[in-house]
Amino acid sequence: MPSREAAAAAAAAAASPAAPAPAAKARPRRAAAAAPGRTNDPERTMADILEVATHEFSEKGLAGARIDVIADATRTSKRMIYYYFGSKEGLYVAVLEEAYRRIRSIETDLQLDDLGPVEALRRLVAFTVDYQLANPDFVRLVMTENIHRGEYIARSKAIQKLNVPAIDAVRKVYERGLAEGVFRAGIDAVDLHMSISALSVFNVANKHTFALIFKRDLDAPEAIAARRESIVEMVVRFLRK
Repeated sequence: MPSREAAAAAAAAAASPAAPAPAAKARPRRAAAAAPGRTNDPERTMADILEVATHEFSEKGLAGARIDVIADATRTSKRMIYYYFGSKEGLYVAVLEEAYRRIRSIETDLQLDDLGPVEALRRLVAFTVDYQLANPDFVRLVMTENIHRGEYIARSKAIQKLNVPAIDAVRKVYERGLAEGVFRAGIDAVDLHMSISALSVFNVANKHTFALIFKRDLDAPEAIAARRESIVEMVVRFLRK
C-alpha cells in the first residue's frame, strides 16, 4: 500500500499531467507493528520513537502527551527516550523538526523546474492541499505549536533552515512567471506561501466543525477533488495578469 506522502505527491502530479510523477519519501512505519524485541539499531530506535511521538503529541498536545505511552508503544523505556532526546520538550522539538523535514524533502522532488510557471504553481498548490489532507498529524502539531506561540520552534535552528527552500521554490516559480509575463507584479513570496498554506490547512483544521455545520461530507473523493481544484484555481487566478 502506498504511503500517505506518495498519495499526496501522486495527486499533485495528476494536477500537472505533462510532468512525470515526483518520487515520494516513505515514512518510517509505526513501532507498534514491529516484531517483539528490539535490535541494537539507534537510528531505527529513534525513528520509531519519533513516529509514535508524532501521533501522541498531535493527538494530546505537549501537556497531555505521555512519555510512558511512547515508551510502551516503541518497546523502549523512558530512560532511553530521555537519553536520545534529553527531555519531553526535547522530544517534542525533534518531532516538529522531523515533521517539517518530511514535507520539505518531498517538495524538493516535485520537479517544478521541468514545468512552465503556471503548471509548476498548479503542481505545488495541489501537492500542498493533498499533503495536509494525508497528514493531519502535521497540521495538529503546527496548531499545537501555535498554542504555545511558537516557543519550541524558536528553539530549533533546523526548522528555520528547513523552510528556506520552501520559500525559494515559491519565489522561483513566481519570478519565472513574472519574467514570462503570465503573473502580475507585486507579490511577496512569503505572503504567497502563507496563502497557499492557509487554504490547504483549513481542510484539516476545520473539517469536523465545517462538515457538521454545513452538512457536507468533506471526506468524499469528489468533495476532495473539487476542493483541490478550487484552491488551485484561486491561487492561479490571483497571480495571473
